Amino acid sequence: MRLSDLQTKYIVNVQDGKNIGNIIDAKINENTGEIESLVIDPNKNFFSFTKGKIDTEINWKCIEKIGEDVILVNISL
Repeated sequence: MRLSDLQTKYIVNVQDGKNIGNIIDAKINENTGEIESLVIDPNKNFFSFTKGKIDTEINWKCIEKIGEDVILVNISL
């Protein structure tokens, strides 16, 4: 699977079913070549209620499932 394939998918939080945003980049571990996190362009409506700086990265370990149209993540905000 390519990064461009991931970028077309919605990112949905399994805790509340909300769309989080879209993938704009990925952080890769230089030593192992593994994806460490996905960098997202947050959905303005999703993050509008939070205070302070928004972390726009989702750790790879938080990904529950990558489907045909959706990436399910489990994160607490």
